[in-house]
Amino acid sequence: MIRKQTLVLVLASAAALGTIAASAGAQTAANPVPGEAAGTFMMASKFSEPTGELMYRNVCAGCHMPDAKGTQGAGFYPALAKNEKLAAGGYPVLVLMKGLNGMPAVGQMMTDQQVADVVNYVRTHFGNKYKDAVTPADVQPLR
Repeated sequence: MIRKQTLVLVLASAAALGTIAASAGAQTAANPVPGEAAGTFMMASKFSEPTGELMYRNVCAGCHMPDAKGTQGAGFYPALAKNEKLAAGGYPVLVLMKGLNGMPAVGQMMTDQQVADVVNYVRTHFGNKYKDAVTPADVQPLR
């Protein structure tokens, strides 16, 4: 019998993968869908979003929501808006690179620069005012 926590984790992972797959199928680098954000999931196992904002919108918002307020349902997706845990830039880098609870290690599908960009974007938007920027050099040791 599957435990409730395991089922929630499986459903949350499936939802996250479904969001990524939908993004990959809906767009190509050469022909983005009109009205959609530029960038795409590359089948070479790396994301191609060139900015932290696009990375958030195309990858992270599927779970954490476009307004970064998170949600609860088949899984728990914590709010990133006004989140005090983001005060230390290393924390979101670690979560992206290694995963946490139901969060997969999606940073492994990003370059060091992309991880730094999306972390810096979240830490300076959605009511977060953390100005000490994360650099690619901060990300690299967690590979």
